[in-house]
Amino acid sequence: MSDDAASNVIALYQAYAADFDRSRSRELMEKPWLDRFLAHLPPKASILDMGCGAGEPIARYCIERGHQLTGIDASISLISLCRERFPGHRWLVGDMRDLSLDRRFDGLIAWHSLFHLTPDDQQIVLERSMRRATENAVLLFTAGPDRQETFGRFCGQTLYHASLAFEEYRLILADGGFEIIAHEIEDQSCGGATIYLARRSRS
Repeated sequence: MSDDAASNVIALYQAYAADFDRSRSRELMEKPWLDRFLAHLPPKASILDMGCGAGEPIARYCIERGHQLTGIDASISLISLCRERFPGHRWLVGDMRDLSLDRRFDGLIAWHSLFHLTPDDQQIVLERSMRRATENAVLLFTAGPDRQETFGRFCGQTLYHASLAFEEYRLILADGGFEIIAHEIEDQSCGGATIYLARRSRS
């Protein structure tokens, strides 16, 4: 069941894009973590938002603070909303497992997106995204509290989630030259999200 559910995530977000956009909170409970992330970036930084959805509220917050966004999402409908809302930025329809970009980024975000991939695919995405990072880049992403596969519900459909263990993430990041600088398990001030903030290690 896990393989079927994992492979169906993109189709779900495409089929229910409008429902997702309506239900996505704009209250920005993520603000403290976004502020910590942005504090490490230069002015007018380049940010890659992987699984950007419709750009609300994460991309909007970064854009309003003067940064340049490149967003990638597999849902054509969600990317269309991004292009309407934020025309001065770059929005790409694509699977973040197939990252093939022509530039490097100061900041990388995978908020509530990476955990829809299988553990093996998460490693692939992290490795490929870190190769697109600048010298002092920062990475922010959410995961589960430990290694697991779980199934939620979205518009009446089964929605796949997975996570690696902390030590597995730490080793993957270290292999890519990143170190974890902040981590919280099930942050209740942020909707119970488990959050990782990492920065490229200084040699």
